[in-house]
Amino acid sequence: MSALTLDTMLPLLGSLLRLLVAPANLRDIALENLALRQQLAVFKRKRPRPRLRGRDRFFWVWLSRSWKDWRRALIIVRPETVVAWHRKGFRLFWTWRSRRKSGRPEVSPAIRALILKMAAANPLWGAPR
Repeated sequence: MSALTLDTMLPLLGSLLRLLVAPANLRDIALENLALRQQLAVFKRKRPRPRLRGRDRFFWVWLSRSWKDWRRALIIVRPETVVAWHRKGFRLFWTWRSRRKSGRPEVSPAIRALILKMAAANPLWGAPR
């Protein structure tokens, strides 16, 4: 971990710890401070244009769920983008949760084509007598 990253992460962690013991009005101030520090950390990265990483996106999704005035402190991205990140994470989670685990194996496309061809050739199959 580079010194720049460590220097920016320690204040973020300190602000996060203060959130746990702060009353509501101080909690809002601490969350705003945390949001502004995170954006400053993004701007300090050594690139021509600041790039948001996955953990930056996760931070903003978490903040949007934890703090009602999160839009006020947002500078580097649009609020709609944060909402889109949250939706994408939700879709990824449920895609992962509903993945195929067990059950009947899939029928190959060749077998399906054969079944459809046989059904077309024999229109009386399955017809009531």
